[in-house]
Amino acid sequence: MRDATFATVGDRVGPISIDLHHGGRAALVCACARDAQIVSLLAAGIVKASSGCVLIDDYDPRVQSVACKRAAALVPHEPFALDEREFARYVAYRAALWNVELRRAQLHASLLRKRLAPMHEAFAYPLIGALIGMPKLLIIDRPAPVYAPTILNATRGRALLTVHADAAAARAFASNVESVAAGGRS
Repeated sequence: MRDATFATVGDRVGPISIDLHHGGRAALVCACARDAQIVSLLAAGIVKASSGCVLIDDYDPRVQSVACKRAAALVPHEPFALDEREFARYVAYRAALWNVELRRAQLHASLLRKRLAPMHEAFAYPLIGALIGMPKLLIIDRPAPVYAPTILNATRGRALLTVHADAAAARAFASNVESVAAGGRS
């Protein structure tokens, strides 16, 4: 994002600039939850910047939205309330969205459920849905710091952007991530 701004009548979020490369990790702190949600949507290419630019894997969401949706995935802040049957339909939906064979998506979802076992289902399911398509960039809107080690382990190898509504949550998330990253290297 280069000076990306989202503006409506009398309201503005931005400008925001960030450059994230393959495997990179970054956290943005916003003034409030609403701003964090808007920044997450901007970073994923779901809402278009009013000014400045957003490029996802060298694609412009205003012109190449399908390519952006295949390169980046958003994990929303709101938890999911799905039972087992609804989760199976959700996996099928995400497989179709990402153009992934259903059987492969189901196997990947099963593996991710085991890997994300420490997380409550309501928070794990949207992360699983986002990871089914093996996106290059994962954007997480206001993740819970307690899940930082689990999220890091599940997202290894892809760019990760976390967006937070307050600095304390960002620091707590980052301290968990750094401790897991340091442990993973030894």
